[in-house]
Amino acid sequence: MEGSGPSPTSLNNFRIVYLITQMVGATIIILIGSWVGVHLGGLSWSSNPAVQFNWHPLLMSFGMIFLYGNSILVYRGLRYARKKPLKVTHAVIHGLAFLFTVIALVAAFDSHNLAKTPIPNMYTLHSWVGMAAVVLFGCQYLFGFVSYLFPGVRESLRSTYMPIHVFFGIVGFILAIAASLLGLLEKAIFSIGDYRYLPPQGVLVNMIGMLLLVYGGLVVFLVTEPMYKRKPLPEDVMLLTHSPSSQ
Repeated sequence: MEGSGPSPTSLNNFRIVYLITQMVGATIIILIGSWVGVHLGGLSWSSNPAVQFNWHPLLMSFGMIFLYGNSILVYRGLRYARKKPLKVTHAVIHGLAFLFTVIALVAAFDSHNLAKTPIPNMYTLHSWVGMAAVVLFGCQYLFGFVSYLFPGVRESLRSTYMPIHVFFGIVGFILAIAASLLGLLEKAIFSIGDYRYLPPQGVLVNMIGMLLLVYGGLVVFLVTEPMYKRKPLPEDVMLLTHSPSSQ
C-alpha cells in the first residue's frame, strides 16, 4: 500500500474523506447501540438467550465493520508513523476485531441452542456469508502475522504475498458488509411485525443499512485510491535496504 505519496491537495482531500469515514463508522455503532437498547431489549448473557443475541449485531458491527475498516486503513491514516509500529498496530486492531467477533458468534449460537425451542444454526444466507467473512478474516490474520511479524521470512516472499494479502483483506471486508446487510434484513423481518409499514424501528434499521454501504464504500475508496498511498519514510527504506532478509 505504499508508493510515491500524495500531493498536498490530495492529502487534504484524504484527511477530509478519512474524517467523514470515521464519523460514519462511529454513527453506525451508536445507532446499532440505540437499536439494541431501545427496540431489542438491551443486553444480557446466557440467562436470557433471546436477549443474549443482541451482543451479536453490536459486537460484529464494532469488530468486523468498524475495527476491520480501520485496520486496513491504518497504513494510510497513520502515514507518518514508522513501518514496524504500523504493522503491530494493524495486527493489534485485527486481533481485537477477531476477539469481538468470537464473542459475537458465541452469543448467536447460544441464543439459538439455549432457547426453549432450539433454533437451527447456519441455515440462512446471512450466516453463510458471515461465516465466510469470518473464516477469511481469520486466515488473513494468521497468514499476515506469519508473513510480516514472524522473524526470518524473506523480504521477497513478503513482497510477493503483499498483493494477495491486500486483495483478500478488501474482499473479506466487503463480505462483512454484505453479511451485515443480510443480517439487518433478516432481524428486521423476524422482529418487526409491521416492517412493511416502515415503523420507527424499520426506519432505523434502513438507516443503519445505508450507512453501512457508505462506510464500506468510503473505506474501499480510501484503501484503493493510488493518490492516497503512504510514502515510505527514509528510516523504512534504510531498514529494508540493510535488513538481513533483503541481502
